[in-house]
Amino acid sequence: MGWRRKGRYGVGYQKPLNVLDYDELCRAVELLAGECDVMAAAKDTTPVPEWRRRDASYMGLARIIAFQQISTTAAAAIWGRVESLLGDVSPVEVLKTDDETLRGCGLSRPKVRHLKSIASAIEKGVLDLDRVASASDDAAREELVAVKGIGPWTADVYLMFALGRSDLFPHADVGLLEAYRMLKDDEDRLTPKVFLSTAEKWRPYRSVAAHMLWAHINHVRARQTGGA
Repeated sequence: MGWRRKGRYGVGYQKPLNVLDYDELCRAVELLAGECDVMAAAKDTTPVPEWRRRDASYMGLARIIAFQQISTTAAAAIWGRVESLLGDVSPVEVLKTDDETLRGCGLSRPKVRHLKSIASAIEKGVLDLDRVASASDDAAREELVAVKGIGPWTADVYLMFALGRSDLFPHADVGLLEAYRMLKDDEDRLTPKVFLSTAEKWRPYRSVAAHMLWAHINHVRARQTGGA
């Protein structure tokens, strides 16, 4: 398999991790838990997190943006209306639909602007998602964030969910920050800058660590609301 125990920054590997291969994901979780008490505690809650998946397309990117900063329930309802309206959520369909019609689905004005900006960038060839898919993490991230409407969080989440990249970490994500605070039993959350530095110890599996943290906070929230 080409796995090894230790690397310069902690756990290590000799080949890229296939996050959709359950056995490989299990190994990555075990290695993280063996190196880090926080990851070990997260693993006790949810042993192997389900990998979040999105289409590697404009639609997948648009869906990520639609779900930002609102509840999952509300976002799902809005996205359902967008799909019903457009059918094919493509750059062409978004660009030919007027702003107010898209707003009628429940999208905020900034999100409509972002979706149209990204659609325009794809149509003009400024953003090439096939090129992004074959690029390194750094190059892919650079191309994505160069487009108005795609910030670092969106870029990282797209690379993780749509392309299965295993070493991205959206360090400003409130859910991740809160999950880490819970597991550490700290009074306050880390700042995003400190959190990014802290996540270095989880290389080269920072995306796996993120999924473990998300799984933990979702488990806690489900218990608090009687869902588990």
